Amino acid sequence: MTMTSPLRRLILALALGAALPLQASAADTELLNVSYDVARELYKDINPAFIAAYKQQTGETVSIKQSHGGSSKQARAVADGLEASVVTMNQANDIDMLADRGLVAKDWAKKFPHNAAPYYSTMVYLVRKGNPKKIKDWDDLARPGVQVIIPNPKTAGNGRYTYLAAWGAALKKKGGTEAQARELVSRIFKNVPILDAGGRAATTTFTQRQIGDVLVTFENEVSMVRAEFGDNFEVVYPSVSILAESPVAVVDKVVDRRKQRKEATAYLNFLYSPAGQEIGAKHFLRVRSEAVMKKHAANYKPIQLFTVDELFGGWRKAQAVHFNDGGEFDKIYASK
Repeated sequence: MTMTSPLRRLILALALGAALPLQASAADTELLNVSYDVARELYKDINPAFIAAYKQQTGETVSIKQSHGGSSKQARAVADGLEASVVTMNQANDIDMLADRGLVAKDWAKKFPHNAAPYYSTMVYLVRKGNPKKIKDWDDLARPGVQVIIPNPKTAGNGRYTYLAAWGAALKKKGGTEAQARELVSRIFKNVPILDAGGRAATTTFTQRQIGDVLVTFENEVSMVRAEFGDNFEVVYPSVSILAESPVAVVDKVVDRRKQRKEATAYLNFLYSPAGQEIGAKHFLRVRSEAVMKKHAANYKPIQLFTVDELFGGWRKAQAVHFNDGGEFDKIYASK
């Protein structure tokens, strides 16, 4: 029988009477995945599947801890010292910020397939049973008397995506202008009674606190609510929406210091594996595997999608124009 390297070292140490180190074996690695709040259930399934697969492939034991919150809030926590091994966010802008701080590679989007986004989603509506306010499209969210639940675009990725989806929908209309987009988004946010910090808090506000006529959030989140609460709610797809990618990255400074790069890279690669893609589809995310998407096609209604690059010049420009302090969102919300 061929001995593994750790076992060989153990036997040699015992034979020589050497003192054994008290710290865990180098093969026992603990990763911290800092993620957005709506991804809690996804990673509850991903983590044990990866741990088992990695153990089978390498014989090594990996454990994974999770941290969840609003995507941008989580990214700031990592920038301020939260020692994430990997980040799994819901917008590229948050990872770009970490790259600017030197924590993540500048070319992080090229480190994994599909711009380092193994999953994507879009923004849709969750309404109460029977859709009493007859909400069908973005203009309906701006009608008087309609209460709209959207998380804060300053702290939550799905708040940003919702804002940009509404803005872009106005531009996508024939002859749509920036002024018309600004006016639509302004009227929508006048109908927002509360700005929760993250997407899961917004879901709680709508489903459990019974506030609002419509929740705008990720397709996978509303599908999860339908699965949990059954016939109390209905999903409405607008005529057009935004492509919302879920990018991932290794936090280089942390994994290199802790010698975790191999394990962290394997963890993110697992998201693209057949097993990882199947788990993503189980959680109603749109996945990159054509075979898995075809298998779960009934879960995904066809919808016209546009990208942040297409209408806003990329996330960096969208952030500067719309979400930085003093940007379009601040102006809109101040005039509410």
